[in-house]
Amino acid sequence: MSLYWLTDTAASSARLYFESWGKDFGRMPIDLPVAVSIFKGDFFTPPKVWGDETYSKLFYWNEVPKGGHFAAFEQPELFVAELRKCFAQMR
Repeated sequence: MSLYWLTDTAASSARLYFESWGKDFGRMPIDLPVAVSIFKGDFFTPPKVWGDETYSKLFYWNEVPKGGHFAAFEQPELFVAELRKCFAQMR
């Protein structure tokens, strides 16, 4: 909470929740290049078939054995490794 207060970003961080209230995300395809890293300790770990059906330009999918919803905080080395692997494919 302090991070949001000190950086004055509470409203912008809540915007996604406000704008998506009541929407059915199951039918909202995204037509942009997408990379997905699934951290197995998260609340929900979708199957790859879900990613294939949702993202027409899915170019990276990896399932990481450790880390959760706050992967960058919990497993910073793994998170950075995932970013590097993902962006290496975009070169």
